[in-house]
Amino acid sequence: MRSIWRGAVSFGLVSIGVKLYSATEDKDVRFHQVHAADGGRVKYKRVCSIDGEEIEYGDIAKGFELPDGQLVVLTDDDLAEMPLATRREIEVLQFVDQTEIDPVHFEKTYYLEPDGPATRPYVLLRDALENTGRVAITKIALRQRESLAALRVRDGVLVLHTMRWPDEIRRPDFGFLDEDVSVRPQELQMAEALITSMAGEFDPGEFSDDYREAMTALLEAKASGGEVQPVPETADPGAAVVDLMSALRRSVERARGGAAADDSAEDSADDEAEEAPAPARRAPAKKAPAKKAAAKKAAAERAPARRAAAAEEDEPPARTTRARKVTAAKREPAKKEPAKRTSRRSA
Repeated sequence: MRSIWRGAVSFGLVSIGVKLYSATEDKDVRFHQVHAADGGRVKYKRVCSIDGEEIEYGDIAKGFELPDGQLVVLTDDDLAEMPLATRREIEVLQFVDQTEIDPVHFEKTYYLEPDGPATRPYVLLRDALENTGRVAITKIALRQRESLAALRVRDGVLVLHTMRWPDEIRRPDFGFLDEDVSVRPQELQMAEALITSMAGEFDPGEFSDDYREAMTALLEAKASGGEVQPVPETADPGAAVVDLMSALRRSVERARGGAAADDSAEDSADDEAEEAPAPARRAPAKKAPAKKAAAKKAAAERAPARRAAAAEEDEPPARTTRARKVTAAKREPAKKEPAKRTSRRSA
């Protein structure tokens, strides 16, 4: 078990260091909400009702609406600064008989374990409660909420039951309570006899959760009958980012040096095409292909550097020259046409 709270039990002038553990756990069969068509998990987003944007959990605060409609917002810092003495202390208020506490007040149960050297005072309080048959009424603050609590002994361990405040217990307001309903003495006698015949000592191990057992049997039957499907894999946003980054990186590398690499690859392919038939045409000249291959390979290796230099130095003049040639080509026909028209008129 993992402790959920750490503090001390204040018992008069005695302080007993303790750790708090949840004494119960749910055994219900839990289900996920899924899309019936494909089994995908249904997810919920925290969306602001004003701007419609999704809100991160860290940006959520607690709001209390006043009777006049205004809103008071409290942050975690505001709650942490509240002067709550029971935040790290279980304060013993009084001792009462356990029969005086109605079970309707009990809310949740916790185990207390002595913390470090507090074992001796822990055992002292435990034995004193057992010998007197009393229950300690205390106050404790858990999860930003202060509660009453009953401290008693069970199986040699101090057990803490958080309790509801008196104003949190509803009063039953049913109409039949005001009616004068009477039962016959014979009926009452038969009911009492039935109760007596069914009396026994309470053993929780004799009872079982029939619904949970039936649900487990249903799930096992469907699984053994092949009525299952694999859990659908959802797209990982992180993987998408990695793929996008790698694609962009390759694109940048190709834009910077891809053209030169493609040209050298084409030159190498042309060299291979020229060198392949050479042995068949000139069988005696065996050294010539080797010299040509070496010369062409050296030229191919120097080609990227030359092209890069040309691209940086000669590219603008080349564009200018082409632009001038095009302009000249467009202007020449315009000068010759008037001359031809004049000669026809004179003729």
